[in-house]
Amino acid sequence: QARLTGMQQLLEFDSGLALVQAANQVRRDALDLNALLRSGSATITTPFPGGSLSDQLKQVAKIIKLRDITGVKRQVFFCLLGGFDTHGSQSWEHWNLLRQVSEALAAFYKTTDEELGVATQVTSFTLSDFGRSLQPSGSGSDHGWGNHQLILGGAVQGGRIHGTFPSLALGGPNDSGTRGTLIPTTSTEQMGATLAKWLGVTDADLPLVFANLYQNLNLFGEADLGFMG
Repeated sequence: QARLTGMQQLLEFDSGLALVQAANQVRRDALDLNALLRSGSATITTPFPGGSLSDQLKQVAKIIKLRDITGVKRQVFFCLLGGFDTHGSQSWEHWNLLRQVSEALAAFYKTTDEELGVATQVTSFTLSDFGRSLQPSGSGSDHGWGNHQLILGGAVQGGRIHGTFPSLALGGPNDSGTRGTLIPTTSTEQMGATLAKWLGVTDADLPLVFANLYQNLNLFGEADLGFMG
């Protein structure tokens, strides 16, 4: 309690510097939210399977439940699950990791749908900075390029695959070389632009939102992939 009191006194101190004051306000908001998350107002009754990703998504669900108290109307949450940079044991490593993704997202969607009633207002999506190569290196699978992503939510036009499923052949039409480093047919910018438009970004503002990435967005064609209702 003494440490908390000392922290609060530091945060209330007026340094006269706008950047410092803004940072202090963010920390004060975090402390206030922490107290709310510990209260009964943030209780979630839907069972979650446990584990790192599951625990993170449960905290997100709690914050969403507090939306009327916090006054937040539009937010983006980032959750992390590591371990996909495998160079061996991929058959069981990926099975375990994707099981965690599946079970955690299923519990989170059930919470937004059945408990919170906001499924059409919440969209979850995966994002990774690389895939895996078809041909292994000396120790196992190597860094790749093209990858698959999942999008889930009540507003998602689901049950569809966007892009072209690649030919799984070394040196084939989708291979950037000879080792199975697959060339993507759909860009992450297209997925991001589609989600941004759902959040309210206009076509005219997409170049501002994506800045230097907008050229890459143009190279792949249509900005709106049509998976959001």
